Amino acid sequence: MDGYQIIVREKVLQQDMYYKNNNIMKYTIKYPKFISNDYQILMNKLNTFYRTKALMYERSNVMNLYQMAMVEYEYSVANHYPIRQFEAYIDYFITYNQNCYLSLYFDQYEYAGGAHGLTIRYSDTWDLKKSKRIDLADLFPPNTNYKSSIIQEVNNQIELEMEGDNKMYFDEYQRLVRENFKSNQFYLSKEGVVIYFQQYDIAPYSSGIPTFVLPYGPGGAMLPRCTE
Repeated sequence: MDGYQIIVREKVLQQDMYYKNNNIMKYTIKYPKFISNDYQILMNKLNTFYRTKALMYERSNVMNLYQMAMVEYEYSVANHYPIRQFEAYIDYFITYNQNCYLSLYFDQYEYAGGAHGLTIRYSDTWDLKKSKRIDLADLFPPNTNYKSSIIQEVNNQIELEMEGDNKMYFDEYQRLVRENFKSNQFYLSKEGVVIYFQQYDIAPYSSGIPTFVLPYGPGGAMLPRCTE
């Protein structure tokens, strides 16, 4: 039963930013607003949390990028280089919204000159019944070495992807997977728990953000259920 779904409304902060009558930067910050009759107190807290994060990013990161864009503009004009427009863009994706659990991730993209921008992903998963953010360990049976199991499964999936000389990862990916695995880099999907790594952690830029699905079931993560 896909019960207790949360209604999601999109909120947006965006602006074109000018310097000496030139549009040198633009930003778009998308964040969710949640509505639920069953969990409205928690929804109010989450709405305040995500709105505050969006506003803090706008007032801090965006303004820092704007300062950099002004310096880059003056340098480019002085040296007769093309003017490159800086950009900040944040979007969110709801990946699981049922069985008293809510999971989502944000992709934060910034372009500050150069060949391309950089995207950073971060995520949250909430147990609505218990009104708390859950950790990766909460999805596995107690006293299990879930980290080692996850790292092994990630490596197994990479090996399958690289068959036939289809190299999408760095040669030393096994070491990099072990060193860059972070237990807060996960979110839920209907198929299983999704583990992700940041750009350049284990693969070149062209590979994007690598993701790995760990199916629910025996020996793996537990399928989220409403708890009484």
